[in-house]
Amino acid sequence: MTHLPTELLLLGWSTVLLFTYIMIQGQTATRDRGLDWNAGSRDGEQKPLGEMAGRAERALKNFQETYPVFVALALGLAVTDRTGGLGAIGAWLWFGARIAYIPLYLFGIKYVRSLCWMASILGLLLMLICFL
Repeated sequence: MTHLPTELLLLGWSTVLLFTYIMIQGQTATRDRGLDWNAGSRDGEQKPLGEMAGRAERALKNFQETYPVFVALALGLAVTDRTGGLGAIGAWLWFGARIAYIPLYLFGIKYVRSLCWMASILGLLLMLICFL
């Protein structure tokens, strides 16, 4: 079996993380709006989301803002054979911060959540430095 660079390994695991964000958002929205809403066409005006479902939706949107950058950098590092070192550290930092981010957001932990977001951005910057 071929050894995968850290950046590509985390790219694979990041899809699991994306699905986790989506499932949390979907489950909390369904809890607030009901199973009929989830199974239906979702036409018309939607019942407002509660606190937890609203946070889950915003956390997912936040993840989706940085995810394409992570994917591009991970693939770019692998294609140019610049994996490892700062790039791998950055990938781990982004990945770990994104794991920590969702419970921090769901439970309303303000400043630590913001630090976590900044750590994920720092991870992307480290990957970018390695790529350029």
